[in-house]
Amino acid sequence: MDHTEGRDMHRTPAHSPDAARVDELLATMSLAEMAAQLGSYWHPADPAPPENGEEQPHDVAPMEQELSADRFTWGNTRSEGLGHLTRVYGTAPVTPDEGRARLDAWQAEVRASSRHGVGAIAHEECLTGITALGATVYPAAIAWGATWRPELVAEMAAAIGRDMRVLGVHQGLSPLLDVVRDYRWGRTEETCGEDPYLVGTLGTAYVRGLQSSGTHACLKHFAGYPASRAGRNHAPVSVGRRELEDVHLVPFEMAVRGAAPASVMNSYCDIDGQPATSSRWLLTEVLRERWGFEGTVVSDYWSVRFLQEAHRVAPDSATAAALAIRAGLDVELPATGAYAAIPEAVERGLLSVDDVRTATRRVLLQKAELGLLDDGADEARGEVDLDSDANRDVARRMAEESVVLLKNDGALPLRSGFRAALIGPSWTDPRAFMGCYSFPNHVLSRYPGKQVGLPIRALDEALESLFDEPLTKVAGSGFTEGSDEEIAEAVAAARGAEVAILTVGDIAGLFGVGTSGEGCDVVDLALPGRQGELVEAVLATGTPTVLVLITGRPYALGEYADRCAAIVQAFMPGVEGADAIAGVLSGRVNPSGHLPIAIPALRGGQPGTYLAPTLGWDSHGISNLDPRPLYPFGFGLSYTSFRHFDAAVSAPTMTNDGSVDYAVTITNDGDRPGSDVVQLYLSDPWAEVVRPLKQLVGYVKVDLEPGESRRVTFTLHADRTSFTGTDHHRIVEPGEILLSVGHDSEDRLEPIAVEITGERRVVGEGRVLTTPVRLG
Repeated sequence: MDHTEGRDMHRTPAHSPDAARVDELLATMSLAEMAAQLGSYWHPADPAPPENGEEQPHDVAPMEQELSADRFTWGNTRSEGLGHLTRVYGTAPVTPDEGRARLDAWQAEVRASSRHGVGAIAHEECLTGITALGATVYPAAIAWGATWRPELVAEMAAAIGRDMRVLGVHQGLSPLLDVVRDYRWGRTEETCGEDPYLVGTLGTAYVRGLQSSGTHACLKHFAGYPASRAGRNHAPVSVGRRELEDVHLVPFEMAVRGAAPASVMNSYCDIDGQPATSSRWLLTEVLRERWGFEGTVVSDYWSVRFLQEAHRVAPDSATAAALAIRAGLDVELPATGAYAAIPEAVERGLLSVDDVRTATRRVLLQKAELGLLDDGADEARGEVDLDSDANRDVARRMAEESVVLLKNDGALPLRSGFRAALIGPSWTDPRAFMGCYSFPNHVLSRYPGKQVGLPIRALDEALESLFDEPLTKVAGSGFTEGSDEEIAEAVAAARGAEVAILTVGDIAGLFGVGTSGEGCDVVDLALPGRQGELVEAVLATGTPTVLVLITGRPYALGEYADRCAAIVQAFMPGVEGADAIAGVLSGRVNPSGHLPIAIPALRGGQPGTYLAPTLGWDSHGISNLDPRPLYPFGFGLSYTSFRHFDAAVSAPTMTNDGSVDYAVTITNDGDRPGSDVVQLYLSDPWAEVVRPLKQLVGYVKVDLEPGESRRVTFTLHADRTSFTGTDHHRIVEPGEILLSVGHDSEDRLEPIAVEITGERRVVGEGRVLTTPVRLG
């Protein structure tokens, strides 16, 4: 099993009939017409009605109000054509039929107002399902990471893509391939975790799935975005070239080479003072010249204007446009702003006509592939059911496989004869199951009431059937606020129960309106609001407590874990989340999720992930802070037990361009079916640069019946041991490496040494990026 097999290399070849047609079209275009293909338009939503006499200000993109105040008119923007239509469905609550009618009408206006009749690319957000009213909300991306199941992620993405195509949407702004470096960062929930290989395999699977439906994917945020200082959104990034190459760029290269995505979106950040938006090294030299990317690069919303407004590397719009286009950024989203000054930039000599033509050619090649050069090919068609039974089935399986059992002293599965109290804010609001880019949290949260726009079962409903007596239900606190009286009520409920189910965690939002999500960064990893006090108060009652965390990031549990009877971690499990959590608590579902990010012991001591060298992991008495986590990366318990044994390698040596097999047997020693993630880690005892103590180089999720065994064989190529050397070349270094399989990054078998023979080898482009796995 190779996690990147089935490559979807379907980009339009440079010398295809479509390419010839595009070149003919380009030859007839004026500079203004070419520039128009690089722009976009975002139709504004009607203002949300006030609630309790107050307006509900809530941006859905950074500096939305400020940067959209001087927007160009619809007629002016489309007068020479248009590159993209922004979020027809994901801006305001519109039914699918209303949205399709608007999209068809706007496409007709775009075609009619330009002499070439070229349609616009309609794009939408789609990380947890298409951001549209009534669409299935799948688990957040951090929950994809917890499944460790790329084929299931691909299945989910294919379902999302089909829904988008029915609506006439051409491009989805997903997946995120950001590798978490600081858990305080609000967008942790949108990532697949803290390991580049896990992120890369799952992200590649998402691209393959989405594009199998004919919907184009967009990788983001290229690159380095999650390494912002102090975990603050948009803060400067100070990583060196080595960390950039060996951590942040890896998932993008895997997806580009393994799935041929149609588009890439830049990061907002600057890396050592160079904004990604204007980095020719990133957007052209790495992405196109090294990796062979042939699609379009689109700007994150208003990031071209940020060159002037925020980064201050451009004094005016013409300069900002020139910097971005020369770097290799083709399309300005969400609305034409700086790119309106492209003709001025050419006139001033900041930009050449050939620069504009090159970008326009890439956009037109994408449109040719989508049929947008042909009249009417872009119209939305097909029966619409955005929340079908098939969608729900995928959402349910994703949710169930993402729930992680962290601790169990025998309290789980719950027995029906107990008197139970359900406590905490997370059970009170099903929006807690959804990420910040889900339609309910992203759009409906701007409107009065706690609307979700589709049927969703609450956690108390899912749990009530498990107990003979009615549940005692109290909130105990809100997500961000709470009172002494509420906590006292929770204490009374816990004292009157034989088991307390304590649900705490996040409510996703944007730019501070929420505890997790874009712009919802935190100063430390304490539970939000007064939830930590609530946990302490309930635990102090002595009632056996099952702590259920429904979060978008990991929170520090070191001060609570020893006193909990069980701990369950659910990462925003989506519309089927209540039944998935209840299934794990009841035993109907045998938990199989494993952590894609570690659970810290301490609130502070950030940033830090498992990809740490010796002095980043063990202080050796040099520091009074112990950065090691409470539950390590890859950790996850089950209601059955698994054993790894009889590990062996196919040879004690491999050449510097060869490969070696590592095989191990896994057995289900328990009395019920279950799934375990077999994880292969590499350690490099001696190297010319400081290396992580261990690094994931392969994995597979194995389903086993009671008593069943499978032989798992990983084929590790020497390229998979490579890293960026002292001279900033990627190298395979001769010498000893250590390979070990484990249940997680800490609980591993004794390592087996393999000697890499030969000379220090510089690894060229096109290296082996994956570790194939065979099950026997």
